[in-house]
Parts: sequence; structure tokens; C-alpha cells
Amino acid sequence: MSPRPIQIVEVGPRDGLQNETAVLDPATRAELVTRLEAAGARRIEAVSFVHPGRVPQMAGAEEVMAALSGKDGAPTPGRSRIGLVLNGKGYDRALGTGVDEVNVSLSVTDGFGLKNQGLDVRAQVAMLSEIVARRHNSDGADTPVPGLSATLSCVWGCPFDGEVSVGQVADLVGELGALGVVEIGLADTIGVGDPWSVTRKIEAARAAAPEATLRLHFHDTRNTGVANAYAAVEAGVDVLDASVGGIGGCPFAPGATGNVATEDLVYMLERAGYATGYDLDALIRAARWIGERIGRPTPSALSRAGGWGV
Repeated sequence: MSPRPIQIVEVGPRDGLQNETAVLDPATRAELVTRLEAAGARRIEAVSFVHPGRVPQMAGAEEVMAALSGKDGAPTPGRSRIGLVLNGKGYDRALGTGVDEVNVSLSVTDGFGLKNQGLDVRAQVAMLSEIVARRHNSDGADTPVPGLSATLSCVWGCPFDGEVSVGQVADLVGELGALGVVEIGLADTIGVGDPWSVTRKIEAARAAAPEATLRLHFHDTRNTGVANAYAAVEAGVDVLDASVGGIGGCPFAPGATGNVATEDLVYMLERAGYATGYDLDALIRAARWIGERIGRPTPSALSRAGGWGV
């Protein structure tokens, strides 16, 4: 029997770098993408189409995508470069580049939604509905429309509104499923989840949108990230986000430190017999390389200790 595949979506070039003090130029960020793809990343969140005044680390998304297009020309089958957007303006920008997918970020709570993108939950759903409608109206157009996914932030807790209930999550996931969103990410933006609550919210989300693929996004702020990823896999989830080196966080969520490290997650899964498609040694080299660029060692365990027995 073949090993069960677990897809790890690499988010280091976006969610990883957006919370770093260092502001890297587009050429360096494009090189990070290509290094990660050489290490086995097949879906990678390469850029974010946000206002540079809000997140200066993500300025120059168009230049990053242009540099990537210049390196390898036509799209590669089985590879997807993703652009994050917060609103319709960001979506318009994304359409003007070579992104293969657009990931729309929404919040489960009004507090974080207003802080992150100036929209409460109802306004965010309306924004996503407009994007979905525009996509339907563009069916048959000469220019291919990028794929679409959505990620819900603060699923396990909000720095402004506090605890988030299972019902809140299920209701919003159900709305996204009804819109036809085929992949819905559940993000522990501030790293407050635990494995048992992960299981409960996955079960509720799956019941609310049974046709959608669930993708889980964990932060290791309180040292539960890998345990939460384990719980997600045990609950049947096959798609997880991770960031090379464990870098990242959210500049609009106080205390929200790094993501689960891609190499730490790959090590755990490969040791357990799952297939990720990543080259662990190449991932560790990429983590150390980006650590040099941001001016500090990356926090992942594998970037310090190295792999063993995989």
C-alpha cells in the first residue's frame, strides 16, 4: 500500500516574512520561492497583495511574480504559486500577475477583521461573494482565472474578541461552502489551539461544508503547533500550511509569533510513513539560508538539530 500523501502548502514567503523586522527585496523573495520549490514545495504562498503602507514586508508583489516568471517561463504542471488578498482591490492586482491561485483571507471575528482589513465579518463575506460572482461572470474568458480558496483566521481565538466557539466557525464555514469555495483554510492565527479543540472544529467544519477540502494552518506560539497538526492528520485532514524555518506571524495580532516549521512537520510526517514530496535536507538548507537573509537563526528545531533517520 502506498503511503498516505499529506500536502504541505508552503507559506514562508508570505506569512513567514510579513512579520519579520527585515524587509527583503523582491529578487530575494523570488529566490526563496525557487529554493523552496527545489526542495519539493508544489503549492506555495508566494506573495500578498496588500497595501505596502500596512505591510511593507510584502511590497512589490508584482515584481516578485515577474521575477519568477522570468526564471522559468510557462506554468509547470502540478505547481501552484498563490497570492493572498484581503479585498477586491487585492484580487484585481492578483489577476494582473501570474499567480495560479488566489487565497482570500477572512476573519471569524469582527475584532480581528476590522483591525486586519477594516471589515467586519458580514462585510468580509459580502466581499468574498462579490469575488465569487465576478469569477462566475468571467467563465469562458480568454485569460484563465486563477483558482480560489479562502482562509478563516482566528478560528481558535481572537486577540481582540477572545474565545471563538465551534458554532461561530461552523456557521461561517457553511456560508463559504454555500458560495462554492472548494478549499477552506482554518487558521490558528495567534496559536491558542489544542489538539482536542482542533478535532472538534474540524468535525464541525466538515459537517458544515462536506464538499470542501479543509486546509489547516497552525502557529507554534504556545508550542502546540506540531501537536495540532498531528490532531488534524488523525482527523483526516490531508492539507496543512507550514512556513520554512518556522518564521512568521501576524503584524495585526499582538504576540502572534511563528508558524509551524515546514521542516519540522515534514520530519514528523515522513518518520511516521506519510508522503510529503519534500526533500528534508534541502528544506533545512533553505531555512538556514533565509535565516541569514533576515539576520537571525530561524526558530525551527530541524534547522538547529538537522534531520535523522528519514
